[in-house]
Amino acid sequence: MKVIILAGGLGTRLSEETSIRPKPMVEIGEYPILWHIMHIYASFGINEFVIALGYKGDYIKNYFLEYFYLRNSFTINLGNGKINIHDQEGDKEDWIVHLVDTGFSTETGGRIKRVKDLVGDETFMMTYGDGVSNVNIQNVLDFHKKHKKYATVTAVRPSARFGNIEFKGNNILRFSEKPQTGEGWINGGYFILEPEVFDYIKGDDIIFEKEPLEKLASDGQLVAYKHEDFWQCMDTLRDKRLLEELWINQKAPWKLW
Repeated sequence: MKVIILAGGLGTRLSEETSIRPKPMVEIGEYPILWHIMHIYASFGINEFVIALGYKGDYIKNYFLEYFYLRNSFTINLGNGKINIHDQEGDKEDWIVHLVDTGFSTETGGRIKRVKDLVGDETFMMTYGDGVSNVNIQNVLDFHKKHKKYATVTAVRPSARFGNIEFKGNNILRFSEKPQTGEGWINGGYFILEPEVFDYIKGDDIIFEKEPLEKLASDGQLVAYKHEDFWQCMDTLRDKRLLEELWINQKAPWKLW
């Protein structure tokens, strides 16, 4: 199963970091938050990723182009360019990573639509490139299969400054992204989606969290897996410092590997 990770936004609320690199490449400890998110999925045996690029996408491309060599010792023949890798050091990530340019100004829904051909006609996963959690991905997938809807979102409980989800049982009656005020459950990412979801996205200018999710909810095709435990996005410098402190002190709840 493939995972789409949206990694193309400007990250303006974290401009101290994102003026020089895209938000998914802002480091928690010595690794980008994108690396942490991929490890969360990999800990459940999911290792094929579709990274939807936009703002400073070349930065992410270069990271993965250099990833293997920078983590190993090697000998290079400068005459013919041949490289011999020494015994590999440390853990080896057996990941397949698709890096796809999805447009500088494309909205979240448009980025998902643009990678449709890579996903194909299979169930797929999707999340954002700025949030970590200790959610059990296998449990979310089992929940999704049980309810047989087009879309499952992981609902979490952060501060009231985020969006709001209203329920009837596990069905979502109303999806409201980031209202001015409000408390309760919000969109934590970590979606499970069916290919029918692509039909709810008309083009590049569609924000996934607005018309598509609202229509899925009104059609009775959106359910929520309620995650009561740890979830944290990295919207601000304060968020980054919180996550970094947890990681450095070996208290990161999202470290499932």
